[in-house]
Amino acid sequence: MPSAVINFAYLLASVLFIFALKGMSHPRTAVRANLVGALGMFIAVLVTVLDRRIVSYEIILAGLIAGSGIGAVLALKIRMTAMPQMVALLNGFGGAASALVAGAALGETIHAGGAFDLQFTIATALSGLIGGVTFLGSLVAFAKLQELIGGAAVVFPGRHAVNVICLLLNISLCVLVVVQPEQLLWYWLLLGASCVLGVLATIGIGGADMPVVISLLNSYSGLAACATGFVLQNNMLIIAGSLVGASGIILTEIMCRAMNRSLANVLFGGFGAQAAAKGEDVYKGKVKAASSEEIAMLLEDAQRVAFVPGYGMAVSQAQHAVRTLAGLLEERGTEVFFAIHPVAGRMPGHMNVLLAEADVPYEALKEMEQANPLFPQTDVSIVIGANDVVNPLARTDPKSPIAGMPILDVDKSRTVVVIKRSLSPGFAGIPNPLFAADNTLMFFSDGQKAVNDIIAALREG
Repeated sequence: MPSAVINFAYLLASVLFIFALKGMSHPRTAVRANLVGALGMFIAVLVTVLDRRIVSYEIILAGLIAGSGIGAVLALKIRMTAMPQMVALLNGFGGAASALVAGAALGETIHAGGAFDLQFTIATALSGLIGGVTFLGSLVAFAKLQELIGGAAVVFPGRHAVNVICLLLNISLCVLVVVQPEQLLWYWLLLGASCVLGVLATIGIGGADMPVVISLLNSYSGLAACATGFVLQNNMLIIAGSLVGASGIILTEIMCRAMNRSLANVLFGGFGAQAAAKGEDVYKGKVKAASSEEIAMLLEDAQRVAFVPGYGMAVSQAQHAVRTLAGLLEERGTEVFFAIHPVAGRMPGHMNVLLAEADVPYEALKEMEQANPLFPQTDVSIVIGANDVVNPLARTDPKSPIAGMPILDVDKSRTVVVIKRSLSPGFAGIPNPLFAADNTLMFFSDGQKAVNDIIAALREG
C-alpha cells in the first residue's frame, strides 16, 4: 500500500479522534462522538492490517472473532454499576498490550540481528515501565472497586521509602534496557518490576479517590501506547496515544480540583486509611427517620425539588425509579433538577452515565457550580446514596479529612431527605452532620425500593 495513502488514512483517523474528544465534552453530542471515534479507529486498524503483514490474516481473523466474542459477553453481562471496574480492566489491558508489543518488537530485532537506535531503546523501556505500572495498577483498582480487597488505603511504615526504592530499581532497569538492548532479560525484569511498582502505587490509594485513579490510569495507558508507537514507528499509535494521555491528564487535574486536593496528595497522602470515625456524638438523639408517606406529603407542596445522586443510587439501580419520580413531580408543576458532583460515584461522569441511561434530559443535569446557588431556593433536596460529597464538614471543620473539598450545599435547602441504608460513613470514614441536621429527614431503605415507595405514596395521595 502506498505510503501516501497510509499517511492520509492516519491523518483522517487522527482528525476523527479529535472531533470525537470534542464531542464527548457535552452529553448531547457524546453518542455521535463515540461513533466518530469508532470510525476513526476502524480506519486506523484496517489500514495497519493491510499495510503491515506481521502475521497471517487467519490469525488476525481468529483474534478478531475471539476478542469480539469476549467484548460482546462483557457488554451484555456487565451492569452499569460495574462500569468503573470495567474501565479499570480496559486500562490495564491497554497497558499490558503496549508493553508486550514493545517486548516482542525488541525480541524480533535481537533475533534479526538488527541495529538499535536510541529512540527505539528509550521508547521500548518507557513502554515496559508505563505499561507494567498501568496493568497491575489497574488490576488493583479493579479489585478495590469490585470489593475483592478492602477499599481503604493500605499504608504501612516506610511505604514511601519502599516506593522510592522500587522506582529507582525501575529506572536502573530502564537504563540497562537502553544501554544493553541485546539482553532481552533486562526488559522482562523491567516489566516485572514495573508491575510491582503499579501495585505499590495503587494499593495506598483509598476508594474515595478511585475516580481520579481511573482517570490517571487511562492517561498512563495512552502514554504506554504512544511509547509503543515510537517503537514500531507507527504515527497513528503515537497520535492516538498522545491524545488519550493528554486528555486523561487534563481530566485528572479537573477531578483533583473538584476535591480541592493536589495529585501528589491523592497518590501519596493515604487518604481513607484511617479507621471509620464513630458517629454516636453526632447522631445520638438527633436523627429523624421518615416514612414514604411523610416524604410524599412534602413533595406535594414543593415548588422546586433537587435530586442528588451518589454511588448508592448506582448500587440499587434506582436511576429509572428516580426518573419516574421526577416525571411525576414535573406533571404536577414542580421544577426538578439533578445536582451532580464531579466525583460522585466511582469514575468520572458515573452519575451522568446512569441518568442518561434512564433518559433524564440533559438540561436537568446541573454541575456543582450551577446547582449550589439553587439550593437556598429549593424546597426539598433528595439525596440518594451520596455521602462525602454532601458533608458540610468540608466547609465547617478545618481539621476534617475533607476540609476545603467543594461539596453540594444541600444542607441549605428548606428540607433534605436522605435515602440511605444506614448511618455508615462514606469513603472518608467520618460522620456526616447533615444526617442529624434540623432540616433533614432520613429514609432508611434500599434506594430503588425507597423511591418506588415514595412514588406509590404520591400517587395514592
